[in-house]
Amino acid sequence: MDKLKLEILGLSSSQSQSGSFALVLGEATGKRRLPIIIGMFEAQAIAIEIEKIIPNRPMTHDLFKSFAHTFNFTIEEIIISDLKEGVFFAKIVCSDGQKSFEIDARPSDAIAIGLRFSVPIFTYETILAEAGIVLTDEADEDTGDLTEEIPKSETEKDPGTKESLEDFTTDKLKTLLDEALKNEDYERAAKIRDEMNRRN
Repeated sequence: MDKLKLEILGLSSSQSQSGSFALVLGEATGKRRLPIIIGMFEAQAIAIEIEKIIPNRPMTHDLFKSFAHTFNFTIEEIIISDLKEGVFFAKIVCSDGQKSFEIDARPSDAIAIGLRFSVPIFTYETILAEAGIVLTDEADEDTGDLTEEIPKSETEKDPGTKESLEDFTTDKLKTLLDEALKNEDYERAAKIRDEMNRRN
């Protein structure tokens, strides 16, 4: 199965789930985006590494890196490997110099570790086809600061919960998806995408 390379495009606080963040991955050679909702700790671990901030004491992912170096393990790549019922799964591909191993992990942890080893992130076409969001030309803009919080327009009706999304027609959902992408609100876009996929 062919792998597609992903890049980290943005990290913003969730507007419907307190303490959660939307990590936006983008197709390296295309316009599809893959938003993944992650926890606060993992978002902090990713942001710290992106901004090259050195904490006073090692975080869990730094400890993993030190452990791997001590025992001569290297990380080769991160793969967003599966999507089941809206939950993403990932693999950390590592090597001891002779054999390669795949370690099951949450995508947020895998990416936080992958950043510390400067390795590429991949996924499969089947996952991007199911969960990817295609940016229109109007919405295809720079996501800005990776740690910037994206404000939500006060004039927009909030379809943040599954219950409210169920009340909209498919055409209305498509309109809301376009609006969310235009506003770079990837967390909302992910929820709308999930509801549209549920209906198919």
